[in-house]
Amino acid sequence: MDQAAAQRRLRAISGHLINSSGEPSRGQEQYVVASPTAAEFVYDQGYSVVLPEKLQTGKWNVYRSARFPLKLVTRFPDHPDIGTLHDNFVHGVESFRDYKYLGTRIRDDGTVGEYKWMTYGETSTARTAIGSGLVCNGIPQGASVGLYFINRPEWIIVDHACSAYSYVSVPLYDTLGPDAVNYIVNHADVQAIFCLPQTLDIILSFLSQIPSVRLIVVVDGVDEKMPSLPVTAGVKIVSYSKLLQQGRSNVQPFRPPKPEDVFTICYTSGTTGTPKGVVLTHKNMIANVAGFNTNVPFNPSDIYISYLPLAHIYERANQVALAYYGVAVGFYQGDNLKLMDDLAVLRPTIFCSVPRLYNRIYAGIMNAVKTSGALREKLFTTAFNSKMQAIANGKKPSPIWDRLVFNKIKARVGGRVRFMGSGASPLSPDVMTFLRVCFGCEVIEGYGMTETSCVISAMNPGDNLTGHVGSPNASCEIKLVDVPEMNYTSDDLPYPRGEICVRGPIIFQGYYKDDLQTRDVIDEEGWFHTGDIGLWLPSGRLKIIDRKKNIFKLAQGEYIAPEKIENVYAKCKFVAQCFVYGDSFNASLVAVISVDQDSLRGWASSNGVQYEDLEQLCRDPRARAAVLADLDAIGREAKLRGFEFVKAVTLVPEPFTLENGLLTPTFKIKRPQAKSYFSKAIADMYAELAASDPDSKKGL
Repeated sequence: MDQAAAQRRLRAISGHLINSSGEPSRGQEQYVVASPTAAEFVYDQGYSVVLPEKLQTGKWNVYRSARFPLKLVTRFPDHPDIGTLHDNFVHGVESFRDYKYLGTRIRDDGTVGEYKWMTYGETSTARTAIGSGLVCNGIPQGASVGLYFINRPEWIIVDHACSAYSYVSVPLYDTLGPDAVNYIVNHADVQAIFCLPQTLDIILSFLSQIPSVRLIVVVDGVDEKMPSLPVTAGVKIVSYSKLLQQGRSNVQPFRPPKPEDVFTICYTSGTTGTPKGVVLTHKNMIANVAGFNTNVPFNPSDIYISYLPLAHIYERANQVALAYYGVAVGFYQGDNLKLMDDLAVLRPTIFCSVPRLYNRIYAGIMNAVKTSGALREKLFTTAFNSKMQAIANGKKPSPIWDRLVFNKIKARVGGRVRFMGSGASPLSPDVMTFLRVCFGCEVIEGYGMTETSCVISAMNPGDNLTGHVGSPNASCEIKLVDVPEMNYTSDDLPYPRGEICVRGPIIFQGYYKDDLQTRDVIDEEGWFHTGDIGLWLPSGRLKIIDRKKNIFKLAQGEYIAPEKIENVYAKCKFVAQCFVYGDSFNASLVAVISVDQDSLRGWASSNGVQYEDLEQLCRDPRARAAVLADLDAIGREAKLRGFEFVKAVTLVPEPFTLENGLLTPTFKIKRPQAKSYFSKAIADMYAELAASDPDSKKGL
């Protein structure tokens, strides 16, 4: 194709693909930027477009959103003046000043009641006071500020204050142990920490080891009960209310950041090694949220429940979007066991969660259906199949099924949810379909990472196909890179496969004080290598199929992706958590199951199995056989390959937790630690398999 023809095609695509969707028109291009990828040639795939990586000579392997094929989004289309998180909140306040914003059920005396709200305007006033208080206490512009407590209105207020006064927020997981907190505070040179009374003692236990800290602010702290420190310590301890009062008495002008300034250092705790500090700028976050919300907008009448950890990028990005659209944010009590009660009172319209909770909702409802009696089970099955068929065919389901069956299920999350989002790990297609049918709302799965400021790709509204994570965020482009050692290549049929690489304004600036690891993941052309393996489905949908790092080979040479199998087995009613293990010395997989205690006890009662305590029941061969049989049935339903089935299980009553060292703060299994922790159980299972089948090690 000659240059003149390329220009004609460029103009045609620009006029047709962009303007027809109501996206950028002439004079509005200031919020989109060109990228190194040559956009002169575009091959439309439906939800994505494919471009050559380099002009004339490049392979056609770069995918972008079909809604923005020529340039990547960097700012909100309707408000290109918003370049920082400070600008974003100012927009929210100016547009929605008297709207409800931050709500909590917790009263000053600790009791729980109805939600009590702060407006956008009231939050703005508190933000200014907290920021002014930090300035008055000598915290310099550009300093790092630690947030060491769970989701509540004060978290958001402090975060807004950091943006308004050019501080760098550093979230600290409330569940992290002293060693990790100590490391992060020192590594990020944190000068001020906001905490709760119960986490204050942790900080004080290693105060002498964190010399950068100058101010500790205790949320819910009582001034009269604040511990006194010697002047030589060089650290002030004040209550949040006192800092608020100081700021109100001495209001300081904003110190607005620039788009390229750092807004947060977000530490990711991997399965091994020390936490890595992901450096994100205001520009990174605005670009990501602006790109994603061209696909999924919210509105000021929406209500959102905040319970996903604010220390994670998933919830941070959500909060940026919510402020832009004027959404009301209600916080949970702080106890996951009481979340369903909070949902019933708040009645949100937007509910974002992770597969772990959706799997529990699915298992709970299906278990209730199966024990409700033959007639009710048949009614549910008929209603489910009818509604599922209508949705699959793009038709409106009969409202009778909601009245007879599904309204009761909807009521479990308040009855008003219109949008469900899922992220952090893969959601089973069956569970996705189940949520769409039972809750009758848009259910969208996304894929992202801290290093990409959150969303890399997400499903498009109205796309009824399941088992994928949608098309690229409008603010990035994606390509797949060959991984020959795993037999994944871009030439694979029927679908191209490879490591997912991402480029665009959403990519982080690097790991804080760690150039070596930064160079390991960002190549010379600016591509971030995620370590995830994906494939392109028809119409430009991305599907995650493997993990480059968490794979191992069985004795017969088959590669195993344990997380994929664990996600399948998560649907088993007996499974609360699952750790699948294998190695190159054995031909079979084994699993350690942290049991769902109610389900296992229910099985024992139904089958007349006597036991003294749960630990004894877990050791009972009949219980192990029952769980293994259920896992086999679920594996067959999911079409696992023969070598992907576990051949032996160990049941344990205790959960995998942060405290016993088996989970990261993002609730991913620490595989090396789990292998060590359950080493005896693993050895015993393989010995048992060898005794029953001498050829098991050979894979025969």
